Amino acid sequence: MNKADVTDMILEKKRATGITWGEIAEGIGMSDVFTTSACLGMNAFPREKADILARNLGLPQEAAVVLAEYPTKVFSQSVPTDPAVYRLYEIVGVYGDTIKELINEKAGNGIMSAIDFEMSVEKVPNAKGDRIELKISGKYLEYKSW
Repeated sequence: MNKADVTDMILEKKRATGITWGEIAEGIGMSDVFTTSACLGMNAFPREKADILARNLGLPQEAAVVLAEYPTKVFSQSVPTDPAVYRLYEIVGVYGDTIKELINEKAGNGIMSAIDFEMSVEKVPNAKGDRIELKISGKYLEYKSW
């Protein structure tokens, strides 16, 4: 059993029961963003959280072991065709250099960490039509000069 197998089991449980990512996350006491990412194989759960998740979803114990394993973070380097994911690539394509310039101008020569990182996704009512608000916060890491 590998991460892809466990992801498939979790997605099947979601389809069969109608449970949401938020409900799964609440059931283990973690954020919906991290829980979803770990269930999709891109992060590792602490073992005790993996055990609770497997028990809550009725997955075999072996699934908990896999959910707690360190992932190999591999993703497509080509531009995706799913509209929601493609738009995020579009944002980075159009505004990536702007974001980099503003990070450097405001903080110095460095980057925002995706390791020490927080994110939330919210639906926000708006008079022009509902909006999706992504909040991302990563630790600033300064490049070192030798």
